[in-house]
Amino acid sequence: MNPEVIRLPEALKRTGVSRSTWLAGCKAGRYPRPIKLSERAVGWLASDIERFLAERVAARDAEQAQ
Repeated sequence: MNPEVIRLPEALKRTGVSRSTWLAGCKAGRYPRPIKLSERAVGWLASDIERFLAERVAARDAEQAQ
């Protein structure tokens, strides 16, 4: 099975983060890093985005449990 690769607009839609915040976060290591698709194109693995969101939900739930 081929991994699903999503482009920036879809990554932003799924996470609700602004473009500048997302790109800065990727560079700083706070968000999933992109994969290079071609000379001028990058994308993100949908599974990386889903894992990132699941980790954020788990962190929120752990924080509320304390």
